[in-house]
Amino acid sequence: MADRREELDDWLGGRIEPLPPPPGTFDLIKRRARHRKYRRLAVGAGAAAILVAAGLAVPQIVHLPVLNSATATSAAANHTAAAVPSARQSVASSSASAIPSPNTAAPVPANFRPTSVTFVGSDTGWVIGQAGTPGHCATQYCTSVAMTDDAGRTWTGVPAPLAGAPDGAKGVSQIRFLNLNNGWAFGPQLFATHDGGQAWKAVDTHGMRVTDLETVGDRAFAVFASCTGGGAAFAAGCTSFSLYSSPAGTDDWAPVGSSTSGLTPGPQTVDGKIVGGNADAASIVLTETTGFLLAPDSTLYAGPVNGSGSWQAVGRVPCQTGTAQPDGQPAEALLGAESATNLIFACTPSAVPNGHQKKLIFTSANGGASWTEAYIGPTAGTATSLAASPAETVILGTNQGIDLLHSAAAASSTSETGPDSGWQQATVTAAPAGGFAFVGMTTATQGVALPADAAAGAVWFTYDGGHSWTPSKIS
Repeated sequence: MADRREELDDWLGGRIEPLPPPPGTFDLIKRRARHRKYRRLAVGAGAAAILVAAGLAVPQIVHLPVLNSATATSAAANHTAAAVPSARQSVASSSASAIPSPNTAAPVPANFRPTSVTFVGSDTGWVIGQAGTPGHCATQYCTSVAMTDDAGRTWTGVPAPLAGAPDGAKGVSQIRFLNLNNGWAFGPQLFATHDGGQAWKAVDTHGMRVTDLETVGDRAFAVFASCTGGGAAFAAGCTSFSLYSSPAGTDDWAPVGSSTSGLTPGPQTVDGKIVGGNADAASIVLTETTGFLLAPDSTLYAGPVNGSGSWQAVGRVPCQTGTAQPDGQPAEALLGAESATNLIFACTPSAVPNGHQKKLIFTSANGGASWTEAYIGPTAGTATSLAASPAETVILGTNQGIDLLHSAAAASSTSETGPDSGWQQATVTAAPAGGFAFVGMTTATQGVALPADAAAGAVWFTYDGGHSWTPSKIS
């Protein structure tokens, strides 16, 4: 009987001839290979297009330091009206990592000219102003915002409101932040951000101009005024003023009590005597518990800052408020507060032709119900801004520099001792021509000052209670 294993071995060891493929198989393989190649090319090209779009479009929306209405109109000229809001929404919905900060390389636009500064804490602050950015604005300058998170050592460009410089009823020039999320740009229009400045939204003020705005706790307070001033004089020619307030996280602005609504400027009187003509400026000062409104008729209003009640008249300041400065603040009445009860006030009437000005400093220990003439300020220079500091009794910004009154010397510097007694002129490095338009204290020792001439392009800082100031270039 034949061995089956030998037959199997012969079969396995034999040569195997493969069957030929069906007709057309090789042509089909070639066609499929070409299709796969084209698909890979298409996907690669699409991915490259997405990367290019991300590299160009995203920085323009998220990182572009200048966002101006003229720019947006030009860019959206070939799109529908809905295209611009969708672009802004894409900023608001972006992740926190996309927020420009000093750690992400968003440059400050060239030729930055700051007009307002605000700080939350000692390190984090913002400045707003105009900057020269050829190709991005219809005019030479457009609104820009820069931010620091290291007390001015470095600055970065961040998104700005879609507005220009003040021009009558349009534009913005001032900025305030309450915390890292909620901020406002104003003067004369009003814009709000509730996402740390990623996106700004215009707030309808019903035809009124916002001439002042301050924040505390969880609310913002603003002066809404009916004004007719043109050009940069957005706070001039005002005929009525009202105090408005809104919770920080919303744009729900409403009048604060009937006593502060519809205030009108008029002749200034003290103890029944007319001491000045018409005035058209008002200002707000806030403490942790109590807010104060200096009305254009020299009446001082006070009330709670938590939104729990209306504000009522508590007294009158010793002199007229005067017309508005370029930032909307009164030119002849500077109000400050060390606490809810301890207030300080400077009467600064118009300077005489030789550049000197009589500066009378008053204090109140009862929340503005009564005032005592306490000091006479230095006569040199015109006062523009006042800061009340726990370390120094008074810090005055003037068109010639910064003056401060030492706490230790304050007791001997009374109205009887004459001007300049107890006062010291601060040391200012690279002092700007024209002096300062604003001075404010962030803490007892740290403060900021803005030059009267925004072309200086810098913010001055003090870290010793106002004794010395050094510039921080916004670039």
